Amino acid sequence: MTDQQPLGADEVLDVVDEHDRVVGQAPRREVYAGGLVHRCVFVRARDARGRTFVHRRTDRKIVFPSRYDMFVGGVVGAGESYDEAALREAEEELGVTGLPAPTPLFRFLYEGPGGRWWSAVYEVRCDLPVRPQAEEVAWWAFLSEEELEARLPEWDWVPDGLEAFVRLRDVSRG
Repeated sequence: MTDQQPLGADEVLDVVDEHDRVVGQAPRREVYAGGLVHRCVFVRARDARGRTFVHRRTDRKIVFPSRYDMFVGGVVGAGESYDEAALREAEEELGVTGLPAPTPLFRFLYEGPGGRWWSAVYEVRCDLPVRPQAEEVAWWAFLSEEELEARLPEWDWVPDGLEAFVRLRDVSRG
């Protein structure tokens, strides 16, 4: 697939400062190339049995291709709210319509491999049959907490999602 452009490279994003205030806008490719701070959403999708949707990203993803993730989500578009982006991204990646609004849990500034971005973490219950987007998701399954924990040291996870998961787990444990 080397002839194909990565997905979403021309999408316009809000550029934000270290306090998550909008200071400009730029195409996604410029945001990533320049290491500009932007906004992302992470949505933990759980089924009726409480299992978490886990997937492996396609090799065409701009950031962290072919890695595993325990969240669906992505960048927040220019002028879009975190809440709007969370619902849009969850429905797109899961291939469903009619999800309830994801519940916001917390935000943090991710600073690590791939860059820096404000990250809003959400959770949503998905009782609908999922049809993940083939352009975004190469493999998927709903995993129990025990199965997910067992895979943490075994699989190559996206670092931002892993950080969000560890923070979520720490908050849940009190």
